[in-house]
Parts: sequence; C-alpha cells; structure tokens
Amino acid sequence: MKRFDLRPLKNDFIEKMVELINYEIIDGENAIIMFEIGDFSGVQASADCVKENNWTLMNSIKFNEVDWTLVIKKEKPEVVVVENEEKNEQ
Repeated sequence: MKRFDLRPLKNDFIEKMVELINYEIIDGENAIIMFEIGDFSGVQASADCVKENNWTLMNSIKFNEVDWTLVIKKEKPEVVVVENEEKNEQ
C-alpha cells in the first residue's frame, strides 16, 4: 500500500493519479490518494477515472473540510451476481 498526496495539484490531480497508479502500484496493491475537494467535481471525476481504468474503488471519504481520500485497488472490480430463488410453497 502506498500513499500519494496530490493536494498541491488542486483540481488537476487526475492525470497524475493515473500515472502513479499505473507505474507505482503493482497489480492487486492498494493506493491511498489524497486530493483537495475544491468544488467537489474532483470527487466524481476520480470515481469515473477509477471505473474507466477498471480499478476497484475501495473507499472514498471526506478527510477534513478541504481534503478527500480515496483507497483504490489496482485490480478489476469483483462482479457479484445475485440470483433470485423462487420458493415453491405447497
């Protein structure tokens, strides 16, 4: 697990986040990313980026009044299939 502080980049952190996860994190490893909230657009943009890159968003929380923290696992999200069971009542 590695931690990256991208708060100095303000709203321009997405490109750097992708670069760090691609080159500094091995498959199956977690990354902790901190960034400045700003107008909250970075929160949705980061979640979209995680999905586009086929990583798993483990956690996304407001750290304090100005910072947000993500925990991202560099692996494909697990797909859970829920099947409905029919009960035959007699």
